[in-house]
Amino acid sequence: MSDNTKLTDVVMPQLAESLVSATIGKWLKQPGDRVEEYEPICELITDKVNAELPSTVEGTLVELLAEEGQVISVGEIIARIAVAAPAGASAGSSAPAAGTAPQAAAAAPAPGTPAAPVRPAAPSLSAADAPMRSRYSPAVQTLAAEHRIDLSAVPGTGLGGRITRKDVLAYLENGGAAAGQTVPAHPGAAGAGQAGRQVPEALQQPALQVIQAEAQEQLEPVRNSGLHLSESPRIPTIEVEGGLGSSSEYLINVTPIRNTIATRMRQSVSEIPHAWTMIEVDVTNLVVLRNKLKDEFKRKEGINLTYLAFMMKAVVSAIKDYPIMNSVWAVDKIIVKRDINIALAVGTEDSVMTPVIKKADQKNIAGLAREIDELAQKTREGKLRLDDMQGGTFTVNNTGSFGSILSYPIINYPQAAILTFESIVKKPVVINDMIAVRSMANICLSLDHRILDGVICGRFLQRVKDNLEGYTPDTKLY
Repeated sequence: MSDNTKLTDVVMPQLAESLVSATIGKWLKQPGDRVEEYEPICELITDKVNAELPSTVEGTLVELLAEEGQVISVGEIIARIAVAAPAGASAGSSAPAAGTAPQAAAAAPAPGTPAAPVRPAAPSLSAADAPMRSRYSPAVQTLAAEHRIDLSAVPGTGLGGRITRKDVLAYLENGGAAAGQTVPAHPGAAGAGQAGRQVPEALQQPALQVIQAEAQEQLEPVRNSGLHLSESPRIPTIEVEGGLGSSSEYLINVTPIRNTIATRMRQSVSEIPHAWTMIEVDVTNLVVLRNKLKDEFKRKEGINLTYLAFMMKAVVSAIKDYPIMNSVWAVDKIIVKRDINIALAVGTEDSVMTPVIKKADQKNIAGLAREIDELAQKTREGKLRLDDMQGGTFTVNNTGSFGSILSYPIINYPQAAILTFESIVKKPVVINDMIAVRSMANICLSLDHRILDGVICGRFLQRVKDNLEGYTPDTKLY
């Protein structure tokens, strides 16, 4: 190590109050690699979720003190990073190099640069909040791609410095990017110097983007196994550990998350007396409503408007009418939760995770759609935090997304019930003694028979059915 560098210890963080250790899943950096501040250096595995550990400093990784697969207690040192000492400071100074950034930025502000006033606040973020800076929602990514924005130059006002959609729009309005480059054929486009004043016009559904979206929709194949099958089911990719001496058998290592799933499922079926019921719902009006709004919603929010958002709103409204559904068994008491925190079952290639939408009863359909999209994306990218997984009071699963029409879900312990939304299919039904073709879907409910009985669950499902069939073309998303 040279005289102008110092070693900084990387320790295992306290990921949650109940966790005292974590497993090193995979090192993303090796000794000698350059590490940027907030850049992930390894993957951590807990019994609830996988997480990436970001570096809190910028420097060079010089030593790994833990091996992949090793269980490390909170506070133990797992690696060391060589950090360049600040200019004018001694090699033994404990002040990190990043600590001089606010002073340098304040001493020489860049005139006319919108991000300059906010830049000094970035290094003051805590280690827990730091990763939020580089986590972008689909709406933010879509806007950035449309207007060719370098998101690293956009000041973030969200939690932990996260960049929101409003931050990107504010950056555009302040002339932060040449918006005129996004749609070269736009009739109102002028020189790059006037781009900042043309942003509002460019954001109002450019004709070229509308045509491209409609053309893309026409090219998409029609799925006949379910109207809301939005993507092909993911096929698990499993690394084979080895054979048992026969070509017909293989060994597969059980991951910590898979082991946790097995434990929770066994606990659920052994402790909870499961019962099951189902109801059929006519969602024809919902299909019409979604088809009417999905294109505008996609252009405005940058994400897909799925049936699950409408379904979740209907479930939340029904839980408000029947709060006993939002409870847990406590031997001599039944604990009814005041907050309605909906756990959303999201399947990945090798596991099923249940991230939680907190206080779902306080969100409208558009807000639920944004939460669903963000949590599903974070789950599939392995970027869930422990806080995203905690506090669920009722679970909803969209099994219809892969064509299922009937399922018997296992309750997410220790909750009282879990509900699945099955595939929407067109069926002939009898209405006023006449046969009509309608879009129909099954809703399946597994319940804890210690807490819930058939009468209350039947009424609850009927209320969910009424809410779903009560959607009209005039229903508002916001």
